[in-house]
Amino acid sequence: MSKRIDPRVVQVYGRLWRYVTPYRYIGVIAVIGMVASSLVEGLLVWMLEPMTDEALVAHNLETAKWLPLAFVGVFIVRGIAGYATEASLGWIGRGVISSLRRDVFKKFLTLPSRFIEQNSTGPLLSRMTYNVEMISESVTHVVTTLIRDVLTILAAAAVMLYQSPRLTLLVSVVFPLIALMIRALSKAFRRYSSRIQDSVGEVAQVSEEVLSGHRVVKVFGGYAYENQRMLNVDEKNRKQHLKLIQARSLGTALTQVIFGLSVALVIYFAGVESMENKLSPGKFISFFSAMMLMLQPLRRITNLNAVIQRGIAAGDSLFRIMDEPDEVDSGAVERDQVRGDVEFRDVRFSYGTNGAQVIDNLSLSIAAGKLLAIVGHSGSGKSTLVGLLPRFYDIDSGEILLDGVRIQDYKLSNLRAHISLVSQDVVLFNDTIANNLAYGSLGRASRADVLRAAEAAHIIEFIKDLPNGLDTMVGERGVLLSGGQRQRIAIGRALLKDAPVLILDEATSALDSKSERHIQDALGVLMQNRTTLVIAHRLSTVENADQIIVLDHGRIVESGTHPELLALDGQYASLYRMQFSDESANNSS
Repeated sequence: MSKRIDPRVVQVYGRLWRYVTPYRYIGVIAVIGMVASSLVEGLLVWMLEPMTDEALVAHNLETAKWLPLAFVGVFIVRGIAGYATEASLGWIGRGVISSLRRDVFKKFLTLPSRFIEQNSTGPLLSRMTYNVEMISESVTHVVTTLIRDVLTILAAAAVMLYQSPRLTLLVSVVFPLIALMIRALSKAFRRYSSRIQDSVGEVAQVSEEVLSGHRVVKVFGGYAYENQRMLNVDEKNRKQHLKLIQARSLGTALTQVIFGLSVALVIYFAGVESMENKLSPGKFISFFSAMMLMLQPLRRITNLNAVIQRGIAAGDSLFRIMDEPDEVDSGAVERDQVRGDVEFRDVRFSYGTNGAQVIDNLSLSIAAGKLLAIVGHSGSGKSTLVGLLPRFYDIDSGEILLDGVRIQDYKLSNLRAHISLVSQDVVLFNDTIANNLAYGSLGRASRADVLRAAEAAHIIEFIKDLPNGLDTMVGERGVLLSGGQRQRIAIGRALLKDAPVLILDEATSALDSKSERHIQDALGVLMQNRTTLVIAHRLSTVENADQIIVLDHGRIVESGTHPELLALDGQYASLYRMQFSDESANNSS
C-alpha cells in the first residue's frame, strides 16, 4: 500500500509558494531561460553525431563549415539563457527572503508578552535568519531542478531515443530504482533538517547570552562553563549535519553506482549494435554524451529531496510562529483623553505554568490623580499587577477598568496611549539619546519638547559632556551609558509622553541619592493630577503616597497611608524598620 503524502508538507509548501507568486512575471523569464538551456543542452549532444560522422569520419566540407558557427550560436544562446535564469531566480529568492523576514518581524511585534517570555530568543531569532535562508534555497532550488533539470533529462532522453530506441529502453530501467532510493531517504532528510534548525537556535541562544551577559561571565569565571555549553550545542549541530551529509552522500553514491551499471550495459550492447551496423560512431558518441548529460541532473534530483525536506522543516517552524495568536485586540473604544480612574475588581491571574495564582482575587480602586504605592517581598506579584493594566497579560477572571470602561473594551493601541511606563529593566535602542526619548509615537515631539523632558529628567547634566549631546549614540541596549543615565532617559521618555496614567516599576532603583532627589522632584511635578502606580523597593520614596498596598502571594494584606500602616505594625512596618536599620547601618559605616 502506498503511503499518503503528509498533509502538513502540502500545506507548508503551499504557503511557501504564496510568497513566490508575486514574482510570477520574473518567474516566466526564469522558466523561458531554463527551457532554452535544456533545449540547448540537447542540441549540443545531438550535434556530436554530424561532427563525428560527417566532419571527422566522412570529411564532409559543408558540415565542417557550418558546424563551428552552429556551436558558437548555441553557446551564445546558452550563456544568455543561463544569465536570465540565474538573475531571475536570484531576484525571486531574495524577494521571498525579504517578504518572509518582514512578516516574521511583524509577528514578533504582535506576539503576546507571555509567548515571548516563555520562549528563548535565540531559537526565535534563528528562525528569522537561518530558517528563512533555508526556505528560499528550497523554493528556488526546487524550481531550477524541477524545470531545468527535468527538461534537460527529457531533452537528453529524446536524443537517446532518436539515436537508439533499444539502448534507451535499456537505460530507462534505472529510473524506478532511483525513485525508490529517493523515497527511502525522504524521512531521514526531513528529520535531520528539523534537528539541525533546532540546534542552530540553541547555538544562537548560547552566543546571545554570553554576549549580553559578558560582565557576569567575566566576573564569575564562567569561561569553562560557557565553553562547555557551546561545545555541547555545537557538537549536537555538527552530528546532525554529518547525518544529513551522510544520507545525501549515500543517495549520490547509489545514483552513480546504478548509473555506472547502466553505462556498462550500454557500452556492451552498443558494441553489439555496432557490429550489426545499426549504430555509427557518431550516433554512439551522441547517445553516450546524452546519457552522461543526464548524470548531473539526476544527481541534483536525488539531492532535491534533502533540499525540499530542509525547506519544509524550516517553513514548518516559521509558520508555527506566524500562526501563533496575536495579542487579543477586540475592543472598539477610543478616547482622546481619560481622567485616569483605575479599578481592579476580583482580579485573578496565573501564568499557566503550574496553575498557581500570581494575582489572587484582588480588588482596589485608584482615583484619578492619586498615587498608589505597591510594596511587598520579591515574588509577591507587584510587577505582574501593574503589567495587567496595559494588558501585557490578560486576566483569568475579574475586571480591570479605566474610567469605568473595561480595558478589554478599549482598542489596544488607544489603551496604551494613555499609559506611560518606566521599569527597572531599562530598554534603550541602538540610536541617539534624542530618538530614545522621542521613541515611537513620541517621534512627533518637537526638539524643544525633547529638551524640556531631558532637563526635567536631569539628562542635560550628563549629555553636556558628550561629544554630540542629545545626538550621541547610546549603543546596544544603552551599553555606552551608566545604569543611572539609562534610567534617566527612560524617565525622560515617560515625562515626554505626559500620559494620564503612569507606572513606575522601581524607576529610581539605579540612581544615586543625589540623582534620585532630582528625579523625585521631577516626578512630583509629573504626578500632579495623574494616576500613578509606583512599585518601590525603598519605602522612604513612597511615604507621601495617597495609598499604599502590601502584596503577599498576589493578595492585598495591608492597605492605607504610611502613618496608618506604621500604626498597624504589620508587614509594612516590619519592612520599613528593616530598611531603616539597614540604611542607618550603611550610613554609620
